[in-house]
Amino acid sequence: MTRKKTPLAVGIDWQDSSDAFPSPTRGKARGVSADQHGAVACGVGRGRLACVAAFFTILFAAIAIRMVDVGVLDFDPGRPRSLPQANLDALKVGRANIVDRNGEVLATSLPTVSLYAKTQDIINPVEARDKLLTVLSDLDPKITLERLTSGKSFAYLKRNLTPREQYDVNALGIPGLHFEKGERRVYPQNALVAHVVGLTDVDGHGIAGIEKRFDSALLSGTEPLTLSLDIRLQTVVYNELTRAIATYSATGATGVVMDVNTGEVLAMVSLPDFNPNDPVSGQSEDARFNRATKGVYEMGSTFKLFNTAMALDSGKITVKSSFDATQPLRYASHQIRDDHAKNRWLTVEEILLYSSNIGSARMALEVGTTKQKEFMGKIGMLAPSPLELPEIGHPLVPRPWREINTITISFGHGLSVSPIQMITGLSAMVNGGMFRPATLLKREHNDQMPGERVISTKTSEAMRSLMRGVVVSGTGKKADVPGYRVGGKTGTAEKAAGGGYRRKSVLSSFVAVFPTDAPRYAVVVILDEPQGIKETYGYIAAGWNAAPVTGRVISQIAPIMGIFPQYETTTAQIGAGGASAGGGNLAQAQ
Repeated sequence: MTRKKTPLAVGIDWQDSSDAFPSPTRGKARGVSADQHGAVACGVGRGRLACVAAFFTILFAAIAIRMVDVGVLDFDPGRPRSLPQANLDALKVGRANIVDRNGEVLATSLPTVSLYAKTQDIINPVEARDKLLTVLSDLDPKITLERLTSGKSFAYLKRNLTPREQYDVNALGIPGLHFEKGERRVYPQNALVAHVVGLTDVDGHGIAGIEKRFDSALLSGTEPLTLSLDIRLQTVVYNELTRAIATYSATGATGVVMDVNTGEVLAMVSLPDFNPNDPVSGQSEDARFNRATKGVYEMGSTFKLFNTAMALDSGKITVKSSFDATQPLRYASHQIRDDHAKNRWLTVEEILLYSSNIGSARMALEVGTTKQKEFMGKIGMLAPSPLELPEIGHPLVPRPWREINTITISFGHGLSVSPIQMITGLSAMVNGGMFRPATLLKREHNDQMPGERVISTKTSEAMRSLMRGVVVSGTGKKADVPGYRVGGKTGTAEKAAGGGYRRKSVLSSFVAVFPTDAPRYAVVVILDEPQGIKETYGYIAAGWNAAPVTGRVISQIAPIMGIFPQYETTTAQIGAGGASAGGGNLAQAQ
């Protein structure tokens, strides 16, 4: 039989083709055992194959190790091999999440791709444009063609494509089109927390809210940023304010819930709002404006709480002190009136109960202008709130601060503050007298809450009792929630315009705390220009609109926060039960 020579591999000697794949039978016929084949040098058939296989195994293993070394460990030859350096680019994470106090996601980043063109590689820009429009119908034909013919080596055509859009574009097979990997900021709660969380621009940088305030930290962080907000409470406030705007035809509304002992903001809503997932929805100035922090307003009669606390803490006045409210108070060319005058002397308790402007003014004059200004400064009314948002309004403070300002500020005119300043000051009035700055960051239970004493514990106790009286027997009856011992104060402030005030255009507000025997939470609700309706007998005062809205908010958030009703059974409270249920046609004071 003729034997044919066959090359086995480069660098290997020629061998007889009949021995290229020797069998055990043939080996044994030659008197060579299988063990002996393994021991034969590479010049013999099976031994050569084993050597070749070993050679390539070692070669590929070396290549794989080097790929890992270069691609992941980024090894520096000058550094000892026992100290490899991780490649941070390979491990890079995206923008950190923002979550509420219970871990609910408020903002997160998802992987995405964007379509761009290397225009010098586009063969026919018009044809490419027309093909793209068949799968990306939202592209602007004119702008797309301009970008395709711009001559740039990198021209965005569309950002954040869906997986289906990416597939369809890729299927077009247009040379010069490429995909860029990236991430897209997503807001699962849509408009619910828009003014607090804010949003990012197309390049992933914060341009409003928490996203802007903590932009650097979110870009470099891996752990979520935990806010003090509770999305459950936020939902309650949002729904009730939305309902109130529709019911009273208001132009806007804002609401805030705060933990009075820590300063944590648990809910903050400003309407109208916008959806950060659709930035176009927030292009109007009104929608982007955060009324809770950026807006500053004359707060009307809710300021009488501060005036009363100041008076009681001065040591000059007690709850039983009385002031002349028989006639309007005249000061130079000004005349101070009560909307629903009692035309008699009123005690401090009655001044707050009936919301007397005259009585409040006389109390402020008793304390004096210097002390009033000092007190307002201590409770945060004269400087912007330190809250962790870029959208913070500056209070409008009278300069100079004259005696007439002392009079008007006593009942909430002449000093404009934001709702967040209002609720922060209110918390200090009822928590034992400690002022703590507002915060949007979650506090840990064992955190020591820094604070500054602004009123005595005795004055704070008196204020809680007085506020409870306003809800049980005064202008705030419609805010009462049986079993929750709500205390509060109404405020109906005419809006300033053209150097004066528009009588039928008001900010209607209610501030509340509960439970008054051991306050835990404060609530502020403000309606902008509410209209009278049949159910309010045409009235637009806060007792008819902001107060019942606040009551509905409290009735829902109290059980969520683990506060359960405890019904009061004293004779006085039983006697006031009918009024506190919201019945009666009480004429509302300013």
